[in-house]
Amino acid sequence: MNDGYKKLVSKLEPSRLSRDEPLAPYTTFRIGGPADLLYNATSADDLANTVLLARELDVPHFILGLGANILIGDGGFRGLVIRNRAQAYEFSPDGHLYAESGTVVWDLIPEAVERGWSGLEHYVGIPSTVGGAVWQNLHFLEPEPTRKRTMFIADVFESCEILSEEGDRRTVDAEYMQFGYDTSILHHRSDVALAVTFKREPGDPAVMQRVMQENLSWRGSRHPWLQFHPSAGSIFKKIEGIGAGRLVDQAGLKGFRHGGAQISYIHANIILNLGHATARDVRELISIAQHAVQEKFGHRLEPEISFVGEFDGSP
Repeated sequence: MNDGYKKLVSKLEPSRLSRDEPLAPYTTFRIGGPADLLYNATSADDLANTVLLARELDVPHFILGLGANILIGDGGFRGLVIRNRAQAYEFSPDGHLYAESGTVVWDLIPEAVERGWSGLEHYVGIPSTVGGAVWQNLHFLEPEPTRKRTMFIADVFESCEILSEEGDRRTVDAEYMQFGYDTSILHHRSDVALAVTFKREPGDPAVMQRVMQENLSWRGSRHPWLQFHPSAGSIFKKIEGIGAGRLVDQAGLKGFRHGGAQISYIHANIILNLGHATARDVRELISIAQHAVQEKFGHRLEPEISFVGEFDGSP
């Protein structure tokens, strides 16, 4: 352990720091080797200070929320993994909601509905922290009967407190965030979301309850239950006018298994961990699907998930 690591360890709260911690339990895929260091940041200030410290000491670092939409390599992560446990939030009487970026979105929804504030109910059942929601511009289809319009977290976003890549803390608006489909400015700069303020509209709790039930039913019929079949959500980005899962299905790969990983029978854009899948299994299965779709349809599938840490050279 070099001097930077030693100084980092000396400045972090020992009770929230562990070494050689397996990361698989902290991801929805249940895959991933150990981190050199794992630290639980329990407030926005703690998160900002830890990132600044890692930057100052030149220690590689990664911020981990609920661990959805990522695949961590079998070799783990060489450096510091900061587990974002900053979960303070506050509802204001005028409908604004302030939430630190480690807050789990689905924990906010029941209270918002009970208070009669609409906007977040569309995202029920989706595993995401507040920080992950703005990182990826979390989205879901509107309720029945049309289910055509996509509801984005950007629709209820007001502002975000960030730690910029330059090292200053400031509050930014939606224009700064550059929200797009599955993207935001956070994909292109080393800014860190510390807390988000949402703007919501008054709503009928009965209507919001219906939206939640319909969305949970719709999602449950198309997405495997994480408790039984861990996954990272959709693997490939949507192609304009064509669902990536449909292409994988039409290439004959629905249910195809490679090692401990399998393309879901329910949704062909989801890869499952059947219990003992490795990151190598998943990477190779992704490559198999890409090659099959390219050969049959001429489309190049691009992964939607992030690849984090050390892999063993699989494609």
